[in-house]
Amino acid sequence: MASLFRITFIGTGGSWPQPGRAMPSVMIQVDETVCLFDCGEGSQKQIMKSPTSFMKIDHIFISHFHGDHFLGILGLIQSMSFNGREKELHVYGPPGAISILTRAFNVGYYSLTYNIKIHELQYDSTVSLNGFKVRTMKADHPVPAFSYRIDEDDLVKIDPARASALGIDSRLIERIRDSGQIEVHGRTIRLEDIQGGVRKGRSVVYSGDTRPNPAMVEFASRCSVLIHDTTTDSSLEPKVNEFGHTSSRQAAGIARDAGAGKLFLYHFSPRIDSAETLLNESRSIFPESYLSEDLMVVEIQKGEVLTG
Repeated sequence: MASLFRITFIGTGGSWPQPGRAMPSVMIQVDETVCLFDCGEGSQKQIMKSPTSFMKIDHIFISHFHGDHFLGILGLIQSMSFNGREKELHVYGPPGAISILTRAFNVGYYSLTYNIKIHELQYDSTVSLNGFKVRTMKADHPVPAFSYRIDEDDLVKIDPARASALGIDSRLIERIRDSGQIEVHGRTIRLEDIQGGVRKGRSVVYSGDTRPNPAMVEFASRCSVLIHDTTTDSSLEPKVNEFGHTSSRQAAGIARDAGAGKLFLYHFSPRIDSAETLLNESRSIFPESYLSEDLMVVEIQKGEVLTG
């Protein structure tokens, strides 16, 4: 299980930049692996103000190809090259990703010092990374779009008394963790023979742009953090839903029904007068609601241990 599970909100606005809110982008770091979810215009400059260098980004997951969610990737990949990057970069997106990103990456004159690998994912795909997985779900938006779920691997806790009784020392425990079982003096010892519970992995769900989606309740079930499109308050629901977005009232209902740990309101329309209105509306339904702010850092602590 990771020592560090950190969310950094790079940009929290939508549609076009505002003085106080940059375009959508969220960085999630699990130990040494750094992922970026969306990369709106100006993201690289925002990342320079964050605790993490853009050179450390390993994977970029694009939710969809509306400009406010991906146009910043062009400057970012060139800046990485100017700074001597050699490590391969992986970029993921919904159907159409290979065609759109290949054309985008060939705009202008420049050369790269590293390879970029584009992955065109399907709905209900899973990407396995170092100690966690990223899953996709179809978002309800006018263009092909994903919601993403990041799940840290569960950790099987070891019962020292059970391990000691079977003559299993720390060196052998790690071998059992790796393979599930080992042979000791002609006897098969399985991981379940020495386990003392399971520490549940942490999880983050990033909705991307979406109308209220009934499937999100199951997709976000018991997640540690839900980062959900809350473009406006409920007074503009018919219009915001028509354009493929969600209100704060609707997002709060999804968080409540999913049993999420916390909800971060995200992707605020430039047309809203005060984000506090959205927060108050959301908290009346789901008290663990919070406003996301540019460059806000949230660290998720290790989860509960389930015995049995």
